[in-house]
Amino acid sequence: MEFRKGTPLYAYEVLREGGEDVLYFNFIGASFVPSLAEDSRVMGMVVDSLIESPNVTRVVFVQQKNYNYDFKETSYLLEIAQLYVYLMRQENLLSTQKLAPGSNDQRILSKRYNELFNFISFLRSDPIYAYHDLNRLIIEAKILLDKLDVQDRNEQLRYISLLEKVFGLLEQTKLIQDVLPYLHDYGRGDREIYYRVFTVDIIPNYTFTRLIAHLPQDAEIVDQYKISNGDYDQSLVTIFKLEDEAKLRYHIVPPEYSLSEEYNILLNLAREVLIEHQPRAEEFTDTERTRQVFFNISRDLIRDLAYSKNMELNYIDINKLATILVRHTVGFGLIEVLLQDKNLQDIVLNAPIPQTSIFVRHAEHGECMANILPSQEDVDSWAAKFRMISGRPLDEANPILDTQLAIGNMNARIAIIQQPLSPDGLAYAIRRHREEPWTLSLFVQNKMLTGFAAGLLSFLIDGSRTMLVGGTRSSGKTSLLGSLMLEIIPKYRIIVLEDTLELPVEALRKLNYDILRMRVRSSLLKSTTEISADEGIRTSLRLGDSSLIVGEVRSVEAKALYEAMRVGALANVVAGTIHGASPYAIFDRVVNDLGVPTTSFKATDIIAVANPIKSADGLHTWKRLVQVTEVRKHWTKDPQEEKGFVDLLRFDIEKDELVPSDDLINGDSEVIKSIAGNVKGWAGNWDAIYDNILLRGRMKEELVKVAEKTKRLDLLEANFTSLSNNAFHRISDEVNREIGLPLSERVFPEWQKWLNKKVKGRSL
Repeated sequence: MEFRKGTPLYAYEVLREGGEDVLYFNFIGASFVPSLAEDSRVMGMVVDSLIESPNVTRVVFVQQKNYNYDFKETSYLLEIAQLYVYLMRQENLLSTQKLAPGSNDQRILSKRYNELFNFISFLRSDPIYAYHDLNRLIIEAKILLDKLDVQDRNEQLRYISLLEKVFGLLEQTKLIQDVLPYLHDYGRGDREIYYRVFTVDIIPNYTFTRLIAHLPQDAEIVDQYKISNGDYDQSLVTIFKLEDEAKLRYHIVPPEYSLSEEYNILLNLAREVLIEHQPRAEEFTDTERTRQVFFNISRDLIRDLAYSKNMELNYIDINKLATILVRHTVGFGLIEVLLQDKNLQDIVLNAPIPQTSIFVRHAEHGECMANILPSQEDVDSWAAKFRMISGRPLDEANPILDTQLAIGNMNARIAIIQQPLSPDGLAYAIRRHREEPWTLSLFVQNKMLTGFAAGLLSFLIDGSRTMLVGGTRSSGKTSLLGSLMLEIIPKYRIIVLEDTLELPVEALRKLNYDILRMRVRSSLLKSTTEISADEGIRTSLRLGDSSLIVGEVRSVEAKALYEAMRVGALANVVAGTIHGASPYAIFDRVVNDLGVPTTSFKATDIIAVANPIKSADGLHTWKRLVQVTEVRKHWTKDPQEEKGFVDLLRFDIEKDELVPSDDLINGDSEVIKSIAGNVKGWAGNWDAIYDNILLRGRMKEELVKVAEKTKRLDLLEANFTSLSNNAFHRISDEVNREIGLPLSERVFPEWQKWLNKKVKGRSL
């Protein structure tokens, strides 16, 4: 909110915003920073205004930064204002009838009037002191009682009764109740105590997002670190807990909330100029280019404004301010800052967003409540931008929007819902993707997989099997599927179909994979110009010999996917993700929910299930691959009853790892035998097959071991994984041509030599 030019200092206005009445106070031009906790004058002004505007739920002081006091803080003072009105207008507290109804002594009346007049004055500006002083008056009145005769004693008792009634009313207010534990250290007139209950959110004038800037005094810090998007864009993150809360708090302080007043003035002026040149809808389709153009404009604009105000800015300061300006004009505000934190997996904004805290899921600390409160202006602006970026509708007829956000190396999936599906307005669920693709070695390091499990999955991918990766939401399905794509030999073509772009296609392109992405229509959309997923799958079969990867099997495309599986099962990998907590749950969903014929489900060779594992206290979760199951072909109606599901790996909760089943160890796997039947030297030779699986797993484990020992964690990333896999296939081919089989006793030492040479070369 901006006050009109010429608005008097300390003027206020009540505006209806986001379903609440907000009281704005003009402090532009004041010689001090307004604070309810620090300044009795400011508190008195607010209480006086709340007497006239009793429906206010939020108070904002407008200066170069806006200082916001939310419902909790406002309700403290609303109750004080209501008590003041009651005492003065209904009780008529300062009247002679109340002060001394049975006395004609003017000295007593004058003394009592002065005492309660001071109390009433302090009640508005310093209610804690008023409470403390009223307690003193009661004590002194009781001491005087013993010195009076019978008539004056009765009069004094009536006065004490009045004081105690007022004291009781004040004591029952939320403000006094919440500060009672701290009153033993209270000194007369000490306003430090107000900092325990009045927390201010700081909002620079160029944004509408509120931020709780200070940690609570009773916060116990659990973790603290910095996140960075370059030298001039760093934020401090603090994870802390409060005594009575099970959920941790996520507290972030971005650079824009610690700028000097001069810099805030510059940014506010620059924003007013820049906002007149907002990009057109078609320009948002290339967000990276648009942001770069606006960054260059912002940098020049800030430099010119600084020069006009005789301010000296260095190169880093100009870039820092330009980055902030772009973020709060064409960008997505503090959502972008949150996405800089690699520890965050999910960001959730529940409706009504302006009145609800943001929740985040942290990789180390689980679900936390963040210190950010976006405004309705932010919420609406972001929705409009996502509509333009995606080219998809978001309205009453289409109240769901699935899209993605890419800013530099940051990628996220965005899910938005609105009315009528969300009756309280817009709501967002944001899934942050890892900046680099997950790899099997990374999953081994994070204990989602064992080395042996990684070796088995690599073997199955090389064997061109059909595979579904199942699991619950946030179980790591898409990340695991992305890591399996890296196991496909780069000389083979890959076609990827997604409605929301989540798989690491760009990263694989940079690694010279032959890969084509097809974006298909979301199953949630009623109508659009995009091609449906089932038509996209059928089209892929006409694009030549390729592996087919489907981002998520959701709807009618399931039938087309199984057509692809039946066509391509013996030639190329066909894989996708699907929701389901077990192989039978996935069968039930595919057949009964998605309408795939029972016999067609047999085209599935492997089901890998990932699910979160919880600790006994329920406070911690870990992502684990819990089952790798082959689907046999002999059953006719129900694979569960007819033993069509055979586990190759099962999760052992005590060991916290996947262990091979007896069927796998004993060589009773039809899928693996089918793979071996097409490879010279492996047909009927289970020992050689098992040796190759162990070899692949041993390589993944060795990468983890060497990476941790040398502190070269880049060895676990996609780039080196691709190099390692290529070296493995080359060495295996050389050994195979020499002795007829790629035995681990020959392949592993050669691969290890290659690894040591690469590590040594990279460390020089």
